Amino acid sequence: MKFTTLPNTNLNVSTICLGTMTFGKQNTEAEGHDQINYALDQGINFIDTAEMYPVPAQEPTYGATETIIGNWLRKSGRRSDIVLATKIAGPNRGLPFIRDDLRYNEQTIRESVEKSLMRLQTDYIDLYQLHWPERKVNFFGQRGFKMEEDHWEDNIRNVLEVIAKLIAEGKIRHVGVSNESPWGIMRFVEESKKHNLPRITTTQNPYSLVNRTYEMTLAEMAYRENVGLLAYSPMAFGLLSGKYLSDIPDPKARLNLFPNFARYNSESTREASRLYHEVASDFGLSLAQMALAFVQKQSFVTSTIIGATNMEQLRENIESENITLSESIINEIEKVQNRFPDPAP
Repeated sequence: MKFTTLPNTNLNVSTICLGTMTFGKQNTEAEGHDQINYALDQGINFIDTAEMYPVPAQEPTYGATETIIGNWLRKSGRRSDIVLATKIAGPNRGLPFIRDDLRYNEQTIRESVEKSLMRLQTDYIDLYQLHWPERKVNFFGQRGFKMEEDHWEDNIRNVLEVIAKLIAEGKIRHVGVSNESPWGIMRFVEESKKHNLPRITTTQNPYSLVNRTYEMTLAEMAYRENVGLLAYSPMAFGLLSGKYLSDIPDPKARLNLFPNFARYNSESTREASRLYHEVASDFGLSLAQMALAFVQKQSFVTSTIIGATNMEQLRENIESENITLSESIINEIEKVQNRFPDPAP
């Protein structure tokens, strides 16, 4: 397993991160624990979760993923073996069952941290992330910024001041963002520089063969400001596994269970995945291996978040780390990208 340093920290993390959003819905607690044990056996030391997980977020299962991880931590006693990341849910996603007030302020952030610590059965969180901006920006399936009144008041300095207190108290170690825009990330960087406040280490944004918008909007900013990318959905909700190309649909497959995830269900996205499958086959690879190897080769990617609903998928995903893509295969990938540029924004 390869390792890297989380930007602006002294934390060494595996370049593959275990995503857990299926724990508690598509995966049982026992299956989740098996995945964690296997991932650690393969050298992975980085685990990502969120207070709203499992996905899709629903009141009966909210917090179940953190609870499953917490039970594993209690049973295994291996807290020091992992770098643990979680996230606070914000407004604009319709999750009133999490908190009455979903804005980011001292009360809501503290409440969220305390509940996550309790469910995770740990004293500290290594990387605490804002799951999405308070501003109305970067909605799934929305291409580009739409100007509209969102009544948001710039509170980024205040958020970082709260984070600074929590770091001083030992409850979190570092801060990151997720689903952020270049403007939002630069505001966080600006406030940390200006007021000597905690600096964001990473942003967790989608990046895959069918969504490379990060390259156009965030890559330069991240490079010049030393903000790492935790690439999520590198498999596009399983679309890039190739399993949706079969004439016989799998009723347990994620996009069949949850068809509302429309960003990965369009005709152009499915056609792009078919063409990528042909490229992978021509070079003797599975589509999953090629898709993950492509993400992992990007210099701006700090760690690739992989998720699986069974052990066979998990093994294949982790083994992708050993694959190096040739210039020839990259050229063929670019041809498909030019035909279907980012069909799943």
